[in-house]
Amino acid sequence: MGISYLIHNFFNLLNAAIMKKLLLFMLAIAMTATIAVAQEQKDYKQERTEWEKKVKNELKLTADQTTKYDALNTEYDTKMDALAQDASLSMDAQKEKKMALKKEKEGKLFEFLTPEQKDKYKALVEQKMKDMKKPSNQ
Repeated sequence: MGISYLIHNFFNLLNAAIMKKLLLFMLAIAMTATIAVAQEQKDYKQERTEWEKKVKNELKLTADQTTKYDALNTEYDTKMDALAQDASLSMDAQKEKKMALKKEKEGKLFEFLTPEQKDKYKALVEQKMKDMKKPSNQ
């Protein structure tokens, strides 16, 4: 057992320890990223639910309108979720398709809203867009 054998074993042990720490570090980052994505999805769905509730309240939808609005949301939420999961589309293509779906959904919504409700809805959307453009720390 020469000195070169001891040095070789020492570096093998050192490399193994470094590799274990590196692997644990990478695992910790992957878990953090997974949690962050899950939280972001939860926040989005919560925001969507709050928006739908606000629209119902602000527009003072009738029982019939509420039923139609809920069905419309279910239909388009499913389409939006499927679009978000479509990995074959680029981000630009997804955005373009989402905008088309939103416009289509709004067209169907306007079929059963009164003129006053349409105006109120447009004002709500405009306010929502302004709020989204504000920095989050304000």
